[in-house]
Amino acid sequence: MSDFVDRRYAAVRTLAAESLISEDQPVVGIIDTEAVAAQIDALRWAFSSIPETQHMVACKAVTLVPLLRFLADRGMGVEVASPGEFAMAQAAGFPPERIVLDSPAKTVPEIRHCLTVGAAVNIDSYQELARIESLRAEIDTRSVIGVRVNPVVGSGSIGEMSTATTTTKFGIPLIDEASRQELVDTIAARPWITQLHVHSGSQGVALDLAAEGISRIVSLAESVTAAAGFQQITRIDIGGGLTVNFGSDAITPTFHEYAEVLEQAVPELFSGRYTVLTEFGRSLLAKAGSIATRIEYTKQVGQREFAIGHAGAQTATRTVFMPQAWPLRVSAFHADGTPSRNDNRIQDLAGPCCFSGDMIGRGYAIPELEPGDIALIHDTGAYYFSTPFAYNALPRIPVYAYTSDGSTAKFTCIRRQQTVAELLAEAGEDVRL
Repeated sequence: MSDFVDRRYAAVRTLAAESLISEDQPVVGIIDTEAVAAQIDALRWAFSSIPETQHMVACKAVTLVPLLRFLADRGMGVEVASPGEFAMAQAAGFPPERIVLDSPAKTVPEIRHCLTVGAAVNIDSYQELARIESLRAEIDTRSVIGVRVNPVVGSGSIGEMSTATTTTKFGIPLIDEASRQELVDTIAARPWITQLHVHSGSQGVALDLAAEGISRIVSLAESVTAAAGFQQITRIDIGGGLTVNFGSDAITPTFHEYAEVLEQAVPELFSGRYTVLTEFGRSLLAKAGSIATRIEYTKQVGQREFAIGHAGAQTATRTVFMPQAWPLRVSAFHADGTPSRNDNRIQDLAGPCCFSGDMIGRGYAIPELEPGDIALIHDTGAYYFSTPFAYNALPRIPVYAYTSDGSTAKFTCIRRQQTVAELLAEAGEDVRL
């Protein structure tokens, strides 16, 4: 086994030994900080031939302040898309120059705050451009101002996740030559716009398609230079969206493979003329995280065998509602955290929510899960901890970061399990109509 897998096995054993998974806390998220640090190093190395880079993490993938602080302490920046994410970024210690605000629905107060503290902002529409132009007249800002551009290169295999089509809500689209020229003229007339942003990658998008989107934005920057008479665009934000392999422990594609594709398709990006920003989330974090759930019951219904646990739509929302697009692997462990020695059996892993589709997955050929056993759900380090779904008033699950020597693990609680009292308070317990 790899060090990464050894650490994961040690984490499950320690969860059981320290009763961190129990009847009172039957589902737990865990994340390997050594694996996260290794991915940061891999990202930096992959793009090291570019003289000036700033690697950001997509906050939406990891809305947990301790993990954000871990990333900030290692020199990462952060991309935020809401007042809550902005507040988390500041609480985690990201300096303004390492924060960029992206959102298609920025309010005037959001923009004003961003400009006041000096964080970067990517304009999403011509109407937003007018707002920012007006606010710049009021605020003496040091913010880098960019424009998010939709290169319209087409969809990946998951339409709902694709961001560079003729029907996406994001950015100013390059529909035709007329729309492109309008954008060039608009930017060239405003020398304070110095950054272009594109996010053509996403889960299910091939590397060459993402690279084509970035190529179109670099070409747009060159056109702005020609129109302005000087190099106005000095920063290219290439977004994130590198696909993650959910089928095995292999990290593929790698950041290095992506950088090689980009260097072939967009050599100007590596020329030193531009500071290059990235905004990866899932590819930085997914492989480092897992969800452990106790199995409460098993049952047979017709030809189906069910293992019913405590992880479902409340923490694996995308997987439950789009199982073909977001499949997850599962491993079986005994109650003491050791790998199950039971014979393999075909079982479906069901969650606790009261609707029939609340399934982590169907047809797992793994050692038979029995009541009290632990099912470990892999590759959940991005989004699964940051997008809780309050169906059935189920509590937000606890999340622990861990380090490990491969034998035992040391846990730090970074989000405790939500209490019933907190649920009641959120539900307006003290309000009478």
